[in-house]
Amino acid sequence: MEVRQIIESGDIFLGIELGSTRIKAVLTDDSGLVLGTGIHDWENSFIDGIWTYPIDEILSGISSCYKSLKADIKEKYDITIKQVKYMGISAMMHGYMAFDKDMNLLSPFQTWRNSNTEIAAGELSEDFKFNIPLRWTIAHLYQRILDKEEHVRNIDFVTTLSSYIHYMLTGEKNIGIGDASGIFPIDSVDNNYDEKMLSIFEEKIKDRNYPWKIREILPKVMVAGECAGVLTKSGANLLDKDGDLMEGSILCPPEGDAGTGMVATNSIAKGTGNMSAGTSMFAMLVLDKKLNNYYEEIDMVTTPSGDPVAMSHANNGTGDLNAWVGLFREFSKLLGINVSDGELYEKLYTNSLKGSADCGNLMAFGYFSGEGITKLNEGRPLFLRSPKSDFNLANFMRAHLYSSLAAVKVGLDILTEKENVKIKKMMGHGGFFKTKGVGQRYLSAAINAPVEVLETAGEGGAWGIALLALFTKHATEYKGLDEFLKKRIFSNNSGSEIMAEEKDVDGFKLFTQRYLKAVDIERLSVEKFAE
Repeated sequence: MEVRQIIESGDIFLGIELGSTRIKAVLTDDSGLVLGTGIHDWENSFIDGIWTYPIDEILSGISSCYKSLKADIKEKYDITIKQVKYMGISAMMHGYMAFDKDMNLLSPFQTWRNSNTEIAAGELSEDFKFNIPLRWTIAHLYQRILDKEEHVRNIDFVTTLSSYIHYMLTGEKNIGIGDASGIFPIDSVDNNYDEKMLSIFEEKIKDRNYPWKIREILPKVMVAGECAGVLTKSGANLLDKDGDLMEGSILCPPEGDAGTGMVATNSIAKGTGNMSAGTSMFAMLVLDKKLNNYYEEIDMVTTPSGDPVAMSHANNGTGDLNAWVGLFREFSKLLGINVSDGELYEKLYTNSLKGSADCGNLMAFGYFSGEGITKLNEGRPLFLRSPKSDFNLANFMRAHLYSSLAAVKVGLDILTEKENVKIKKMMGHGGFFKTKGVGQRYLSAAINAPVEVLETAGEGGAWGIALLALFTKHATEYKGLDEFLKKRIFSNNSGSEIMAEEKDVDGFKLFTQRYLKAVDIERLSVEKFAE
């Protein structure tokens, strides 16, 4: 059957992911082949000390993204999308969205970037004997309680961005277990919120006399393969302002970008790992058993099927690096040189390979926001060098590329050195890996293990959630999500694998040692700047 007929029949699968700087839509056929894409670029706002996205920008953003997808399909195949059998929504994990009984937003949406929950996260981690990161939803909720914010009494629903969009499309307050694991600790046996910890939290806030119970205000947890709702007429009109899209699509459980990254890189099986590298950085390893201890630097989350995953998550990734590339873009224009963004990144990244293995004693901290792993509550981008540093363009770019990975490496080192977790191979995806052989080589140097990047890695989480929508249709045909991915999606998917040279491994280790020593300088700069 030709593509136009497939689209006309509606046997197509739509995934939309709301990332930090871009909303992306991917449309696939029944084999997972990408038929078309749509994008909408956006950026978070820093308002009254909070990183946020206004609700109207969220809703208009997904409509704009869908419109871009429609245009792409129309241009390629001369057909208008009218029916989609299955679809799914994904978004950046964590953060805080609180609504009253009429689904009015009670407080500005706080994204994962906000680290204003130190007291709450510390208390909960101690009470639960389980690491609660600063960005988790329960940390935000408890911090609002500690701060005695008036809106807390009126809460009827607390959730994440993906679950909110899912509700707007279906009217159902559901969430995928992977995204749920960034709201509240998960019991991977029961595939639900941890009952013991729910009871501890309830007891902890009992004297506040709120009219709600924690179990009542969180979204329902669902696993991959389940039907999580059906697209309503109002939901269809929200996506497609032209009114062409029909209601009735089946939606898979909404997921976080960590889970869709696992799916997009075929990193669901136990013992596998993947690195999502973009505005934020996170590396995940699927475990075959629980960790012996809990660590502030390590998040325990789950796959979309509920298996435990150890995550090293850094709030800051390539944001500062992109800003420097933007400076070079301005310089190019000043000289009258027309260069595309793709060529600019490729030239700068590739040239960094000529730099010293330890970056010539240059140091960069790309902290646009606070960083939990290195214990910094506020962001302050900083570049350091000494008079004896080897200051050239190759080392400059290499230092920024290394720095993008450094905080994540701190967490991974805990897993490998203290918990004896073996990294057999890491799958890479995200913008960091787009320039062939550069980011991939540096990550390999950071973890001293092979790194593979698949040909499809560039499609990212939007493709991952489209595949989860596809799995909803075929779940009964396979033993699980892992088998579905291996046999149906990745059986013929090739990629490139790189193992860094020993000198690069040693160079990255030396860079990391300097990085950790220089953290105190970064912390001092934050304190001085705030005075």
